Amino acid sequence: MESTGPTHKSSKTKSQSWAELIGTIIAILTLTLPLLAIAYYSSNQSIEPSNQSTYSLPQAND
Repeated sequence: MESTGPTHKSSKTKSQSWAELIGTIIAILTLTLPLLAIAYYSSNQSIEPSNQSTYSLPQAND
């Protein structure tokens, strides 16, 4: 028994293809940029600051 559904093929328009491509690029950037930023800045944390100064608080005289 044959199906009686529509037999025409749905084709994407050019604007739909561009929208899908741009959406994919945005999704990839959204997932990768935070990971790259975390990796970049966490590797810079291993450098110790050379000028650490401490400050003493003045004591109040009663």
